[in-house]
Amino acid sequence: MTGPGSKLRTLAIANQKGGVGKTTTAINLGTALAAIGERVLVIDLDPQGNASTGLGVPPEARDRTMYDALVGAVSLAEAAVQTAIPGLCVVPANSDLVGLEADLSGDASRAYKLRDAVAVLAAQAETRPADQSFRYVLIDCPPSLNILTLNALAAADAVLVPVQCEFFALEGISQLKDTIEQIRATLNPSLEIQGVVLTMHDARTTLSREVAQEVRGFFGSKVYESVIPRNTRVAEAPSHGKPILLYDYDCAGSQAYIRLATEIIERERQTKAA
Repeated sequence: MTGPGSKLRTLAIANQKGGVGKTTTAINLGTALAAIGERVLVIDLDPQGNASTGLGVPPEARDRTMYDALVGAVSLAEAAVQTAIPGLCVVPANSDLVGLEADLSGDASRAYKLRDAVAVLAAQAETRPADQSFRYVLIDCPPSLNILTLNALAAADAVLVPVQCEFFALEGISQLKDTIEQIRATLNPSLEIQGVVLTMHDARTTLSREVAQEVRGFFGSKVYESVIPRNTRVAEAPSHGKPILLYDYDCAGSQAYIRLATEIIERERQTKAA
């Protein structure tokens, strides 16, 4: 557990391709990090609000949302909702986010709204005891390059990229790398790829093995050793408003996310030591 003065780390979970497991990864990685002692805030930045639903926050309970935080009406801490998992909170989202781009159209700092909100959270983390401050912020990005994703990438220390082990998986990956380079050149010079996680992997199929090999060839050591398997229990869990670790702790999907969380923390330690 980290003590006072610990630096908040912000990871954007992003891929411009839809259906690759971004929200599932945000929910279950956040839960796994909390389970091994970290305090985590999940930011739901998708107007569909699926991360909020998957963490047990129904639409009628979203009194303060990411829209409110991005327009400066509330802080992230004020909008955060405690989930059923100790140490894990979520700032929920709803369809109000759809209108954000229009609402901020005349604001020159519109791409930095989330960065500024996270900076306030980070300042709090510097002074508060570990059990009262967040250690990680995980941003669940929408599957498009709009003002919401730009805000996420401008605010993040690093990007975590889920890649589905299916046909067309590599479609958009080079585009994502180009986007990250553009963000580095304009909005956030220190942005890096923290890692790439292979999702929906089926070891029984040649296709999954070939895609995994191709992704590892493209990204090299950036690809985590931990692979998230295609697992029925993982797919079922969100409809019950529960992360997979609460829904079925012993299933292969739960154990994979615990391994991924451990690997991410180890990679973070190596980054800090470098």
